[in-house]
Amino acid sequence: MFHNHPQTTGWHKRKLHFLVFIPVIFLVLAAVVQFLWNAILPDVAHAGIISYWQSLGLLALCRILFGGFHHKGGRSHFAEARLKKEKWMAMNDEEKQKFREEWRSRCEHRNQ
Repeated sequence: MFHNHPQTTGWHKRKLHFLVFIPVIFLVLAAVVQFLWNAILPDVAHAGIISYWQSLGLLALCRILFGGFHHKGGRSHFAEARLKKEKWMAMNDEEKQKFREEWRSRCEHRNQ
């Protein structure tokens, strides 16, 4: 039913990429956490070495305590970017110029 619609196909591909790459990235990060922990903390803080599964649990615990499992404002980064692009495309030339000038003044203020 939806197979011939190009937007639906692209959406399914992106969803599949997220479902595959996010867990893979999480598993690789667990290995990095294990390596860094075992390379640094036993000598510096007299902590014991940890296993891969302990590093995976530690990574999940840190995500729960410090990062949460929600998107900011209930929207993903990609949804926010799409909304910004749509808003930009709906602006006329005068509004775009005003927007550019406002951002230019903000950037100049930070660089001073």
